[in-house]
Amino acid sequence: MLISRRSVLRTGAAAAGSLVLPRFAIGQTNRPSITIAVQKITNSNTLDVLREQSNVGERVFFGSIWESLIGRNLRGQLEAKPMLATEWTRIDDQTVELKLREGVKFHNGDEMTADDVVFTFSRERMFGNTEPKNRSTIKVLGQIPTPRAGKELPPEVPAVARRAWPDLARVEAVDKYTVRFYNATPDVTLEGRLLRYGSDIMSRRGWEDSASYLDWARKPVTTGPYKVVHFTPDTELLLESHDDYWGGLPPLKQIRFVEVPEVASRVNGLLSGEYEFACDIPPDLIGEIESNSAFEVQGGTIPNHRLTVFDKHHAQLVDPRIRRAMTHSIDRQAIVDSLWAGRTVVPAGLQWPYYADMFIADWTVPEFNPELAMSLVKEAGYKGDPIPYRLLNNYYTNQVATAQVLVEMWKSVGLNVQIESKENWAQIMERGDTRAVRDWSNSAPFPDPVSSIVNQHGPNGQQQQIGEWENAEMNQLCEFLETSVDRAARRKAFARMLVICEREDPAYTVLHQNATFTAKPKSIQWKAAPAFAMDFGPGNFAI
Repeated sequence: MLISRRSVLRTGAAAAGSLVLPRFAIGQTNRPSITIAVQKITNSNTLDVLREQSNVGERVFFGSIWESLIGRNLRGQLEAKPMLATEWTRIDDQTVELKLREGVKFHNGDEMTADDVVFTFSRERMFGNTEPKNRSTIKVLGQIPTPRAGKELPPEVPAVARRAWPDLARVEAVDKYTVRFYNATPDVTLEGRLLRYGSDIMSRRGWEDSASYLDWARKPVTTGPYKVVHFTPDTELLLESHDDYWGGLPPLKQIRFVEVPEVASRVNGLLSGEYEFACDIPPDLIGEIESNSAFEVQGGTIPNHRLTVFDKHHAQLVDPRIRRAMTHSIDRQAIVDSLWAGRTVVPAGLQWPYYADMFIADWTVPEFNPELAMSLVKEAGYKGDPIPYRLLNNYYTNQVATAQVLVEMWKSVGLNVQIESKENWAQIMERGDTRAVRDWSNSAPFPDPVSSIVNQHGPNGQQQQIGEWENAEMNQLCEFLETSVDRAARRKAFARMLVICEREDPAYTVLHQNATFTAKPKSIQWKAAPAFAMDFGPGNFAI
């Protein structure tokens, strides 16, 4: 596959050898339009930021469609910055007050007010009939109104909402441009939760005017620099400039995301001028692309780690020694060096240095120790029965190649892991006798362990929600981490959580930090964000 891919690329590069400027630039007097080739647009076939919690969704949503009260600086190091709120103040350990930016226009022309923010965090839109995990004297959200036919929330929406906001009790409008968020428990991470993926603001009237949930979810009315023209699932998403954008006139007239699953097709389309951007470029092709002096590849590591995830209820994985053996069988550095050309790193487990004082500096991933792995396999009495490994076709960059390497590493210590190719995430997650091992990735949208290990592997996290894994002590520690204001005690709790999830009762094992690479013509002045998100806001595109 690699050889044919490279030969195809050489053909495309030769054909495009004289290409210096993207096709839209010649004789262009108005703002240009661009086409971006992506591996996939969304997994849920919607543009609902709560339903589409994915790497591919992040790419098309942020910097284009959705915005939050507190934003991430996509042109810096993802540090918090004012966005739809200009300032925020801690009232107490359970309450945050925010001043809204005045004059912000939604895509339908309405001004954003506190009413829209309150509705965004309402039962009707976000929480459904779920309750805060820990009630307090603070009154909780009122009764959910009876939705009209077609406006019922899909169950994954309130599930994700409570994963992001487990103890949010209510949001109140103080005045037209001031809101207060009330939590049912103390929470040192409230500001982080406000900037995380899923806390983005929508127009109340845009929701109410839509005929059904699906109509709204495929054309949400938001505040970003671009608005949805049309969305054809599995094919394309067309955005156009929101000329009344509060941050200034967007630099592009239109952005068209097209779904091109094969990397060779994405790259050849770029070289021929069919696309202005090609996403998810494998590191081994960067040199091939940049051998044509008209093109460059941008990108690097991002706050997202690639994982292998275990279903501890599968017959072959019930004994934690087998899962531990799998973690010790992996030569992670060899994967980084061979498949990623050394362009990423093996991190210190499921954490990031930007956790600051919550970062456990002396923690490491399980050592590569085949002898220990073989010993654990023998102790567990493993008889060689198949261990299924459900796999998508390169949803993640280098996914298939990585899986093939892992299978060989596991085979070398006596583990019979067999790949089962699946077409979509629903098939990957489906319960059954063949759910044992799968791929995943975890992000840290704000600098605290709550944003990742709790959000993904805690009692509200995906692993436990789908019945893959659970651990009583882990769940108690999650509760403590979410409600304690004692930072030293929180750090100690997090350290113990890493021991449970990565050593004693493995829920997952971290492979490497993720990296993302995007190819484009050099003539386009654009800076890639240190994230999956693609920023095309004012000031970040020129030709």
